[in-house]
Amino acid sequence: MNNKQEGKIVRIISNLCTVKVDDKLYDCKPRGKFYIQNKIPLVGDRVIIDTDNNYILDILERKNSLKRPMIANVDVTIIVTSVKEPDLSLLLLDKLLCLVLFNKIKPIICFSKTDLLNVEEYKEFEKIYHYYNKIGINAIKNTEVDKLDKLIDGKLVVLTGQSGAGKSTLLNRINPELDLETNEISKALGRGKHTTRHTETLKYKNSYISDTPGFSSLDLTDLTKEDIKNTFIEFGNDCYFSDCNHLKENKCVVKEKVNDGIILKSRYDNYVKMVDEVESKRIIYKK
Repeated sequence: MNNKQEGKIVRIISNLCTVKVDDKLYDCKPRGKFYIQNKIPLVGDRVIIDTDNNYILDILERKNSLKRPMIANVDVTIIVTSVKEPDLSLLLLDKLLCLVLFNKIKPIICFSKTDLLNVEEYKEFEKIYHYYNKIGINAIKNTEVDKLDKLIDGKLVVLTGQSGAGKSTLLNRINPELDLETNEISKALGRGKHTTRHTETLKYKNSYISDTPGFSSLDLTDLTKEDIKNTFIEFGNDCYFSDCNHLKENKCVVKEKVNDGIILKSRYDNYVKMVDEVESKRIIYKK
């Protein structure tokens, strides 16, 4: 008779899933039926395993999942965002925020490498930093470890962001015993070299944190323009027309707030770019 236990996948390398049951780890292979059902096991999945034969028998219902990084049942996503080397990309940041909020996950922006900014650059950064906090998205600097501890206590956390932004460096700062591999920025490419090659969760106090392979671009194809609009939480519902998309409509309160400096112009510009991206791809797919 099979010995069935419920556990959580904490690491996946190739086709081998490491499942944590209480304080024991089991290296298990998923049953072939999952691939037939197009239900691929993800780190963070709650699963039923056969501890005698080391097979995953069932994947329990997920509350959410992300495609990149591929992880499930996430409570908090820390978006590690470099302000220099690589340079700050507000478009990438807003795309990540869009995907995280769409999946009903709490985002935390963690700005890194602020020490590389000159005085004028730092003043501009402070405006951005305070704006995100003002609209209700927690933004911290990677030196504020105590503040981060309180925000992630007891949560399943995923770190994500552009390659070379400092995800592994942040983990090393949180827990120096991890001694994770880091790497310098590629001067020729202007972006970081990948140092994390698979998704894995690491125990930290009462939390589980996952460091993930970095990336430089994001695909919003699965989202509609309405999905994108709803993730820009500062836009609100004050426009004259309830279905206003804040693009070419008249009497648009959002565009007025942008002109008055209440809404950060880069946020609105990025919203327009993201809507254009999904709409242009939808037209291509229809042809």
